[in-house]
This record gives sequence, C-alpha cells and structure tokens, in this order.
Amino acid sequence: MADEQQFLTAEGAAELREELDDLIKIKRPALAKQLKEAISQGDLSENADYHDAKEQQAFLEGRILYLENLLRVATIIEGDTQGRPEEVVMGCEVTIQAEGEPEETYRLVGAAEADPRNGKISNESPMGAALLGRRPGDTVRVNTPGGEWEVKITRITR
Repeated sequence: MADEQQFLTAEGAAELREELDDLIKIKRPALAKQLKEAISQGDLSENADYHDAKEQQAFLEGRILYLENLLRVATIIEGDTQGRPEEVVMGCEVTIQAEGEPEETYRLVGAAEADPRNGKISNESPMGAALLGRRPGDTVRVNTPGGEWEVKITRITR
C-alpha cells in the first residue's frame, strides 16, 4: 500500500473511521476480556478458547493497523457537487450502456472502498481504469477476465 496512491470518498473514509473506532473501543476490550478468561482456564497448549482468542486478536490488530495506515495516507475524494463533470474522475457516478443492454450506473472509488455489487467500482479495476478520463458519448472497450466488453458512457454525475 505504501507504493500506491490510495483513494477514499469522504463517505468511505467516515465509514472506515467508524469501523476503526468500533474495533478499538468495543471489540479490542471485549477480546482482551475473552483472552483473559481463556488464560484463567489453565493449560494453554490444549486450550481451544485461548488459541481462538489469540487468532482473533491477531486479525483484529492487523485490521486496526491497516485502517490506521489507510486513513493516514489516503487521498480523500472531495468532488465538486456543482453541475456535471466534463470527464470521468474519482468519486463521480458513471452511467454506461452496452448495446442492447439496460443502463448501469457505477461510482468510481478507491480499491479499499470498492463494492461492485453495490455499484462502487475501483479505479484499479479494468472497468474503472478504462472509464477514467473519458467523456459522455465516448465508447469504451474494457478488457475483463471474461473477455472484451464495449460500453458507451451515457451520463456522468457527482
């Protein structure tokens, strides 16, 4: 992550800050209590509760470190909400249409925030990378693992 620029929308950054706060203030103390109880059971070599709690602790601490670093280095996308953008930029919504298919709308976000099922695609994905810098009316060819896909940009909004 240190080598690549990371992007977050303001909303995505707020959600990650909430998650981080929950991990530090709620989950970390609860896990510490769980670990203390497991230790009090005695023999740690065959204590499944202890090993489970240590595994959860490692995952939790890793997630906390990841979120702290991401929030420290990420570029927050603060889009101008006035009017329509001239071209596809980070944070905008892009409506595309493949020939004979219904329109689809995606929001272009950073990789840490991507959620294609909910219409958020990463600027690093084949679709996101192909759309960046393009304008309404442009036809874009996207090379995906499933093959080439051609779409037309019908609308860009913030």
